[in-house]
Amino acid sequence: SVLRMNVKVVGLDQLSMLPVVILTDDEEEKYVPLVIGPAEANAIAVVLENIEVGRPLTHDLMLSTIIALGARIDRVVITDIANDVYYAEIYLIQNGKEIKMDARPSDSIALALRAGVPIYVADKVVAHSVAARTSEDPEMEEFRSFLEDLSPDDFRKEN
Repeated sequence: SVLRMNVKVVGLDQLSMLPVVILTDDEEEKYVPLVIGPAEANAIAVVLENIEVGRPLTHDLMLSTIIALGARIDRVVITDIANDVYYAEIYLIQNGKEIKMDARPSDSIALALRAGVPIYVADKVVAHSVAARTSEDPEMEEFRSFLEDLSPDDFRKEN
């Protein structure tokens, strides 16, 4: 079973200084934080912040290619986590047939935002994130309070 989630924010984790995207359910009770690459963080931020880019970025090109081949993105699903590596699948529809593609969650999210399609997270991935945050670890307590006060402004680059 899967849970539909939304991108809450993308930016730098203040402790690790690594790019992170945070997914949350509609009620913002469940959070799934994913460490991602800087290029993917930028690709997600561009859509979230409605930034105009002069030329197509890689994910724009990928979406254009999918459409040019007569397909559309139906949904993306973050399916699994193993050894701290997350897995995802992109579901395409072409000529009435479903095509499933293996993908990194960051690329899946960047494409889903561009295509305006739902992002789902498998229950076991959500449970893993919840379990990680409910441990009696003081760092996790800090992380929880950090998430509650989070806004996109916290991630603006200082120029």
